[in-house]
Amino acid sequence: MEERQREPEKQELPKFDFMREQIKERPINKRKLLRRTAMTASMAVLFGMVACLTVLVLEPVFNNWLYPEKAAENINFPPETQEMLPEDMALVDEELEESEPEEETPEETEAAPERIDEMELYRKTYGRLQKLAADVSRSLVTVTGVTSDKDWFDNTYENKGQTAGVIIANNGREYLVLASAEPVKAVEAINVTFCDNSQAQAQIKMTDTITGLAVLAIDNKEIADTTREQIATAKLGGSNYASLTGSPVIAMGSPGGISGSMIYGVATSSGNELNTVDSRYKLITTDIYGSRAGTGVLINLQGEIIGVIDQKYNAPDMENMISAVGISELRMTIERLSNGKSQAYMGIYGTDVTEEANEKLQVPFGAYVTGIELDSPAMQAGIQSGDVIVSLNGRTVGNYDEYIRALQDSTPGSTVNVTLMRKNQEEYKAMSFLAPLGELD
Repeated sequence: MEERQREPEKQELPKFDFMREQIKERPINKRKLLRRTAMTASMAVLFGMVACLTVLVLEPVFNNWLYPEKAAENINFPPETQEMLPEDMALVDEELEESEPEEETPEETEAAPERIDEMELYRKTYGRLQKLAADVSRSLVTVTGVTSDKDWFDNTYENKGQTAGVIIANNGREYLVLASAEPVKAVEAINVTFCDNSQAQAQIKMTDTITGLAVLAIDNKEIADTTREQIATAKLGGSNYASLTGSPVIAMGSPGGISGSMIYGVATSSGNELNTVDSRYKLITTDIYGSRAGTGVLINLQGEIIGVIDQKYNAPDMENMISAVGISELRMTIERLSNGKSQAYMGIYGTDVTEEANEKLQVPFGAYVTGIELDSPAMQAGIQSGDVIVSLNGRTVGNYDEYIRALQDSTPGSTVNVTLMRKNQEEYKAMSFLAPLGELD
């Protein structure tokens, strides 16, 4: 019993030694860190470039969507008046009526005959001419082409070429200015100075190598509202009326070689035909003595432009007499340039078939070919001097002007069907040719 009551002996628990672990930091891989840093920076730059490109591309789209810009209107000039009526030229007669004295009693009339103050009439006449010219000057501008150059000492300076221009239209987005193309060729900037001396930047819209003219475009946003209130669009008249020769004209722009100059005179002729390829223009000569480098426009007594001054066609003994290309023939060219359309090229010089040639020589009416340019589409198609073109792409051609209109309505690079009459022994026979049109440079 005593053994059972004996308390059990306490057993000692085994002792454990715990492991103590020390965590060491991983050594920095500098090469890997540098590579990751470079990759992160590259991705940031790439993201920034994509973001910038997206903004640049989408900004105009959103702007056009939120603030739609007005589309440019097609320019169509109204038809010209073929003949100037006598009453339209009665400037002196109107001044005579204005200068008539008040009605006198019979006694006064018998005592002293009616007299007209010639000096007063002279003053009023030129005063009205000055007022007319001042109104037209609102549509005139000075076009300056600017280029940079360096002198012998490597100092930069600017070269400036100037010419007179005229505002011919506003297509809803741009003001269009007609001017000589020579001073604005290969320039760094084109500045246009308006009648209120404000300036705006312009861009070349289209040029014509035959006439040497260019149409410049000025964004409407570049012109202040105050300037828009001052400027005006010029009115195009006509130059194909018989009464033009001998009628008063005003040369404006830079006829005297100085910007803003103005000279009165008389048209001395208007039927001199200029021999140009695929086109026909007429030269207006005047008795106005000006500069050989004169530019600008000729206007009539209604303030309409009847010609664009161009001195390169002057005869050697008439170099200083102001002459101009008639606006009637220029109208189609100006309209085409204003709408930014290229000119189809055939390479033909031509004229009309007169009634006398038709009756006596049986030459059919059409566009009579007087010459062909070397290596032109016309030469490659087989067209020859002496042929008479009577149809172009199914469009009847009764004279040279109708040929010009049909060609201007054609697309450069297209192939047209040309029907012509060619003399074979004693009679003219119809022939057809396919001519691939070029583009006038």
